[in-house]
Amino acid sequence: MAAGMANAGDGSASAYGGQLTSSVLITCLVAASGGLIFGYDIGISGGVSQMKPFLETFFPKVLRRMAEPKRNQYCIFDSHALTSFTSSLYLAGLVSSLAAGRVTRSLGRRGTMLAGGALFLAGGAMTGGAVNLAMLIAGRMLLGFGVGFTNQATPLYLAEMAPARWRGSLTVAFQFFLSLGILIANLVNYGTARHTWGWRLSLGLAGAPAIVILVGAFFLTDTPSSFVMRGKADLARAALLRVRGPDADVDAELKDIARAVETARSSEEGAFRRLFACRQYRPHLTFAFVMPLCHQLSGMMVLTFFSPLVFRIAGFGSNAALMGAVILAAVKFGSLILSTLVIDRYGRKVLVMAGAVIMVVCQVAISWIMGAQGGKSGETPLPRAYGLALLVLTCVQGAGFGMSWAPLIWVIPGEIFPLEIRSAGQSVSVSATLGLTFVQTQTFLALLCRLKYATFAYYASWVVAMAAFVMVFLPETKGVPLESMGSIWERHWYWKRFVGDGQRVQASSPSA
Repeated sequence: MAAGMANAGDGSASAYGGQLTSSVLITCLVAASGGLIFGYDIGISGGVSQMKPFLETFFPKVLRRMAEPKRNQYCIFDSHALTSFTSSLYLAGLVSSLAAGRVTRSLGRRGTMLAGGALFLAGGAMTGGAVNLAMLIAGRMLLGFGVGFTNQATPLYLAEMAPARWRGSLTVAFQFFLSLGILIANLVNYGTARHTWGWRLSLGLAGAPAIVILVGAFFLTDTPSSFVMRGKADLARAALLRVRGPDADVDAELKDIARAVETARSSEEGAFRRLFACRQYRPHLTFAFVMPLCHQLSGMMVLTFFSPLVFRIAGFGSNAALMGAVILAAVKFGSLILSTLVIDRYGRKVLVMAGAVIMVVCQVAISWIMGAQGGKSGETPLPRAYGLALLVLTCVQGAGFGMSWAPLIWVIPGEIFPLEIRSAGQSVSVSATLGLTFVQTQTFLALLCRLKYATFAYYASWVVAMAAFVMVFLPETKGVPLESMGSIWERHWYWKRFVGDGQRVQASSPSA
């Protein structure tokens, strides 16, 4: 593996002496603003889905169900057409992310981010001006194509530009802007909900984050790895000098990058096939799927999508439900500040365990409150004290998720793949994330209708299982340069049988 072959000195964060320069900080923050695109869409759909003028225009059946005197509160929004409004974006994102790996290699990380921003701008205009359901879904799919490209390129860009010592904190910036996008979207929904045309403004403003990334990307340089892969060594050295500072050993780092790229180029064709077929990439393939599973099966993402609807089911009024979504988004946004302070100090696995404990406790408590106080079908409005407790528990759960599992879905896949399969591996990880998001958003309201309050206990059980797997099988990556990442798998008690010396020993044994 290139990652294993190109060992940078002792594999420590100080291998090249790179500093946190103002140039690398500004560059990474501008690139990370691509998270605004994804975050705005995550936050906007749930609030729009409970606006009366929007439902009258596209989903009148849901509105009639809300007016019925006797109804199952958990099943009011159980509509495949309504969930398709949200999930269609992620299906399109899944398709585009499968092609994004090749696009990223040919256009570079920066060029792919520009393409994603342009697609998102077109999608925002179409959804804001939609006159029928087909036009609405088509606009959502354009947004999805943009999300697929930006989610592929941005984490790679951040991981390759950041010095190893601060890579975790700078890569978290993508999640930081994603959460900021969610918060902005919920504030927009709250402000526009009182107007008959409010839903159009909410959906149309999706183009605003696209303008940010389009304008910002013009002032960025591409990553040194991307320049070297496209035969532009001089530009790669200039990029390293710009982001590492004058005291860094850029020649040593460039030499390691070039060695890794040369190894990657010799085996570039068939990267997807090797990722799935070669034993040495078994740990990378495993976590390309495990991290998206952790993200989605925590239940926090679908709660983020549909939090206004969940609060409505719990007995909140329309405006109160939107305000609850705003508060939840604000808490998650604030929790990311904590994650940037601790992710490179205590490591990834500490955050996994801390987040899991917080989420499980809150999910079990939420399940009990909704079941014991709201009735079997949610027919009894929650007493004010329990409604407030529900909001507080949801926010604490969001804080636990925001400081741990939310940023790690982007940090870990962005740093574990060796260069020769990095684009392919990131493409698989992003595709898995978007594919699972599509399944979750398409089925969550139906699941809520069937399991009712037990839905939250269902997700708590998944959090326990996924946290245990990560704690046992994920080696700590804190402070390890990308070019030395192969060594952590070679030393792991289980994965060493697949990579490095462990693989060679097994291959030479008669039983192999």
